[in-house]
Amino acid sequence: MAKAAGRTKSTARTSVWLQARTPRGGGRKGDQPNGLDRERITQATVRLLDAEGLDKFSMRRLAGELNVTAMSVYWYVDTKDDLLELALDSVCGEMRLPGTEASPETWREQLRALAGEYRAALIRHPWVSPLVGRFLNIGPNWLAFALAIQNAVRNTGLPAYTQNGAISAVFQFVYGFGTIEGHYISRCAEAGMTQEEYYREAAGTVRDELASHGLLESADELMAAREGDTVEEMWERDFTIALDLMIAGIESLLSRNG
Repeated sequence: MAKAAGRTKSTARTSVWLQARTPRGGGRKGDQPNGLDRERITQATVRLLDAEGLDKFSMRRLAGELNVTAMSVYWYVDTKDDLLELALDSVCGEMRLPGTEASPETWREQLRALAGEYRAALIRHPWVSPLVGRFLNIGPNWLAFALAIQNAVRNTGLPAYTQNGAISAVFQFVYGFGTIEGHYISRCAEAGMTQEEYYREAAGTVRDELASHGLLESADELMAAREGDTVEEMWERDFTIALDLMIAGIESLLSRNG
């Protein structure tokens, strides 16, 4: 405990990655729960989050999945937040990062690859998006992802003072798009419907309830322009077009500063 300005203040726990990794009990193997380690616990956490979602996740539920007592899990982590942070970094490790250290002229392909991998992770694991802004994201996989993004944007040749803005434009867009798409797919699964079935049922309900609203006329024009694409194809085309617009914006800045 440290005292400041006459008050007692505790040191904030900011990240599981900033804590010592020695298991409780001083690391005596004979005292540790049999067969457990952080990797196994993290993998079980990801499986549960994928299957049941963030709201239903608990230490007790995880212990049941591992067939151990809840206290056994606490040998390796202090809190549920520690587990969530470990799981978040674990799924980030699924992303295939393009090489960004060489060939700066391929920055467009690098950005498209990084954006596509991030979108796919958000879709596969809908629980990721609520957690991204909750933690520092300084695990090894998130640091590698962040470095690849910085390198790709630096490769564009944009002035340094515009690079953070470019990162925000591209990857906050991907975050929003992937979050909405992932949650939509989850709703379809919960309803026991395909994306197409869910979309047609929802569209029919909206049309019945908002028949007189001017928005529907505009929506009809947009849908007609899509020429009968499936819902999956609509997601893909919209994402590609939006990302192309982001890259065109970067090119515009380059020509303005060139």
